Amino acid sequence: MKKLAIIFISLGLLVACSCNNERGNLSTDVVTNPNTAEGKSNDGLPVIEFEKEIHDFGKLVQGEKATFNFRFKNNGDKDLVISQVKSSCGCTVPKYPKEPVKPGDEGVLKVTFDSEGRKGVQNKVITVVHNGQPNQTFVRIKAMVIVP
Repeated sequence: MKKLAIIFISLGLLVACSCNNERGNLSTDVVTNPNTAEGKSNDGLPVIEFEKEIHDFGKLVQGEKATFNFRFKNNGDKDLVISQVKSSCGCTVPKYPKEPVKPGDEGVLKVTFDSEGRKGVQNKVITVVHNGQPNQTFVRIKAMVIVP
């Protein structure tokens, strides 16, 4: 009987302590959803805009490496932070700025394509993950790899 009483008292204290609204509230500054019922709002967020979203290297001889710099600008109101850049293939290596890009500033995403072991039409997608809305932006490279 004592064990049952201790269990009930413990449960009562647990419920009483967990319902303390004063300490558990989050500030509305922390919980912000930029999406609205009417659509998306980018107010107060970084906005990444690329000068060019697709680059065609044209014809490459198998084994050639080709590089292109995708230039972009932060047209938003906050610092743009790129957290990750990944490509759809290991033959495509992206390099991106690790430091935040200030509003109005520009940056470069350098993409190198290695055609070794490839042939024919190549179409690679590079995904840029950042703190904007939506949080992913895509650029593409294309090439026609010719076997000598």
